[in-house]
Amino acid sequence: MIAPSILSADFARLADEVRAVEGADWLHVDVMDNHFVPNLTLGLPVVQSLLKTTDIPLDCHLMIEDPARWAPPYAEAGAYNVTFHAEATEDPVAVARDIRAAGAKAGLSVKPNTPIEPYLEILRNFDTLLVMSVEPGFGGQSFIPHVLDKARAVRRLVDSGELRLVVEIDGGINMDTIEAAAEAGVDCFVAGSAVYGTDDPAATVEALREKVIETEQAASR
Repeated sequence: MIAPSILSADFARLADEVRAVEGADWLHVDVMDNHFVPNLTLGLPVVQSLLKTTDIPLDCHLMIEDPARWAPPYAEAGAYNVTFHAEATEDPVAVARDIRAAGAKAGLSVKPNTPIEPYLEILRNFDTLLVMSVEPGFGGQSFIPHVLDKARAVRRLVDSGELRLVVEIDGGINMDTIEAAAEAGVDCFVAGSAVYGTDDPAATVEALREKVIETEQAASR
């Protein structure tokens, strides 16, 4: 699955930018509060507006403090998947339960230097694991390869039947890095500047998807 990130879109014409990636699997929406990360982006009112303009499922990535308070309203608004950071709460399972009760899939995200091992036991309570391959806060950063070990560890659990969830990656994904992420077992690839920095974002989404398919086919031979 390819999830274009509107963090790299033109905020002055978001509706047009969303239409430019029709055919994407998810639309990735980065919500930042200038507390958990040193940047401030859009919030719930913009998400509510986006939901009126597109049928692409919204994948809301909350880089915020106090997700127990702020995450459920995104689910109530109609977001398909609501992801929050493990580092932002002492009770991620409770937050996931509230997100699911409000009608959305629940995702857990970890920063590049956060180990995944302490969270493996609770991942059964989630629908998505979002592995950050850059430090959260700003788009356009370079891919951090060592985070793929987390994706591999969780993919093994999924393949063995111990877990059922989507392995997602966000940060520095482009035509050069998506192959390694696909080989590591990632299911969903967030791409910002790699999509919106091109003349034809929709064609780029398809090119990224084809690259993943080619990688998976090569691995199965």
